[in-house]
Amino acid sequence: MKITRAGTTPSTKGPGDWFTGSVRIDPLFAAEAPGRVAGAAVTFEPGARTAWHTHPAGQTLIVTAGLGRVQQAGGPVQEIRPGDVVWFPAGVKHWHGAAPDVAMTHIAIHESIDGSAVTWMEKVSDADYAG
Repeated sequence: MKITRAGTTPSTKGPGDWFTGSVRIDPLFAAEAPGRVAGAAVTFEPGARTAWHTHPAGQTLIVTAGLGRVQQAGGPVQEIRPGDVVWFPAGVKHWHGAAPDVAMTHIAIHESIDGSAVTWMEKVSDADYAG
């Protein structure tokens, strides 16, 4: 058994190459081998969002606070609220972030395959964000 106490893992700022706007990442867990899953609480200030990206084993988002937006490539921008659970299948290009005027926090869960958890792509344009 392993217990990670709240407040013992430092927060980090979301890197500018992967995010637009102000984003805080609070690591929650990372499985030890042979496990491959990891999770983090990610807080997006209003208007902040990820760049387009994919995950080799998919990604689950659990919205815990605020109001957000998500989009899968080729699909509409959709609103997400606390309690919503979003699943992106493996290899599907997508982005997620806060609404224009309201911050949003979600727990992001993904697995690594061959040491890779995510492939980052281009930033989401203002036009794509607006839907």
